[in-house]
Amino acid sequence: MHHIRPMTKDAVLSAFGGESMAHMRYLIFSGIAEKEGFPNVARLFKAIAYAEQVHATNHYNVLKDYKEDAKVSAGTPIGPGSTSHNLELAIEGEEYEVKEMYPVYMEIARSQGVDQAERSFKWAYEAEKIHAELYRKTKESVDAGKDFKIEGKVWICPVCGHTYVGEVPPERCPVCGAPKDRYVGF
Repeated sequence: MHHIRPMTKDAVLSAFGGESMAHMRYLIFSGIAEKEGFPNVARLFKAIAYAEQVHATNHYNVLKDYKEDAKVSAGTPIGPGSTSHNLELAIEGEEYEVKEMYPVYMEIARSQGVDQAERSFKWAYEAEKIHAELYRKTKESVDAGKDFKIEGKVWICPVCGHTYVGEVPPERCPVCGAPKDRYVGF
């Protein structure tokens, strides 16, 4: 049985916790956006919640050789409010992952030679950059009292969580290479 070194294992557990909570947070935010009359914002939150579930699943699978109870510690921006406020929290969470968390976690996994963890972190990192940008644009719309405009659908790669907005998904996922027909549309 291949045991991951403790620092990488802690990073994977923390990322699993963070992505799991982001998944739930975004579903809650989606419900609030729906109630406030922002159906596209609700759809975006739902789609990105699915991307976070993909990341959590990938992180969890890195730990498949473990059969033990592990305590997970992960930060989360809390205090849901209006859709504008929730987008603020979402931006904060995504930017933390992009600027602080994943660059460090990728480095830990790389230095400890845990390729599967490094890849799982890298895939999440690439998606979170897109999420932060989408949430920033969405917040501008909502703050102007308008629903976010989505041309087509929000497409999520079920393998790596890559997120794309458009009529049709890319031919191949630019992050993991999954074919177009694997993408899930919201």
